[in-house]
Amino acid sequence: MPKDFPRARRVADQIQRELPELIRQEVKDPRVGMLTITEVEVNRDMEFAKVFFTTLGGQAEHDACLEGLRRASGFLRTQLSHRMQLRVVPKLSFVYDTSVEYGIKLTHLIESALAEDAKHPKDE
Repeated sequence: MPKDFPRARRVADQIQRELPELIRQEVKDPRVGMLTITEVEVNRDMEFAKVFFTTLGGQAEHDACLEGLRRASGFLRTQLSHRMQLRVVPKLSFVYDTSVEYGIKLTHLIESALAEDAKHPKDE
C-alpha cells in the first residue's frame, strides 16, 4: 500500500489471525492442507483483501491448494463475518507467495558462494 491506512491495516491483521484457524477447523477440502498465511493486504475502502499464503510441496500441491482456497473463499468470508465486527467483510483473493522459496534459493546461492570461496584461499 502506498499510504498507511490504520483501519485497513487493523482489519488485515485481524483477517491474518482469524483465517488460519478457520481454514484448519472449517475447510473440509482435501486440497487445502497445511499452509501459512504470510500477509494480508486490504485496500483502502476495505472492499478487497489479498491473502498471501505459502505451502510445503511442489507446484502441483500449490496449484491444488490455491484452487481449494478459491473455491472456499465465499465460505471463509461468511465465517469471517461471524467473527469480525464489520459491516462489510472484504472479498478474499488468494495469491501464492513465492518470497519464501526465493529466500531459500538466495540462501543456497550464498552458501555455495561461501563454500567456493573457502576452497580457494585469498592470495595476499
